[in-house]
Amino acid sequence: MKGALEVRDLGRVPYGAALELQRRLAQERIEGRIPDTLLLLEHPPVITLGRGTRQTSLPIDPEALKRRGVEVVEIERGGDVTYHGPGQLVGYPIIDLQQHRPDLHWYLRRLEDVLITALFGLGIEAERREQYTGVWTKGRKIASIGIHVRQWVTWHGFALNVTTDLSPFSLIVPCGIPDVVMTSVEKEANGPNVAGRVRDAVVAAFERVFEYQPVHA
Repeated sequence: MKGALEVRDLGRVPYGAALELQRRLAQERIEGRIPDTLLLLEHPPVITLGRGTRQTSLPIDPEALKRRGVEVVEIERGGDVTYHGPGQLVGYPIIDLQQHRPDLHWYLRRLEDVLITALFGLGIEAERREQYTGVWTKGRKIASIGIHVRQWVTWHGFALNVTTDLSPFSLIVPCGIPDVVMTSVEKEANGPNVAGRVRDAVVAAFERVFEYQPVHA
């Protein structure tokens, strides 16, 4: 076991407030004042632009998007453009990789493992795709991943489409991947109340993949 993982369920949080919280908690983790922490939440509609965003990935002017009620935010995480909105399970792990393995490639693959494991437990076969970060099922993208690291402490993380309205993804080129088809747990799952079990499946997979002892705040 790698020690405790504190899981905090925050509900729906504006993107800016969640970003400020991540930065504060990351500093506290760097200083050793908190254990590894997983924030679980969802956002009002927002498009985030990572450090790798290309001009072609955001074909609509940000002001026009704001008039549609979609916030646009430039942030420090890696990766291209993505969309967050109600019905996503967003996870922001605040993790000291020096307590695990100080290797960004390793960490990204472990985040993919978490989501693949959780989805498998929900009856959805999921996989990676070469050259891309994220998780797919049957050729459709179901989860996006983008991270930032300072002094080997992580923030930002993953967004898993659960009951998400997928139409806003048409406003962007998700993750800069042309012709990508987005999907959700709701669309891919068979059986009753699968969406209601996603949160617990993800937490259990996180604890298993990273070998944590869970502590729920």
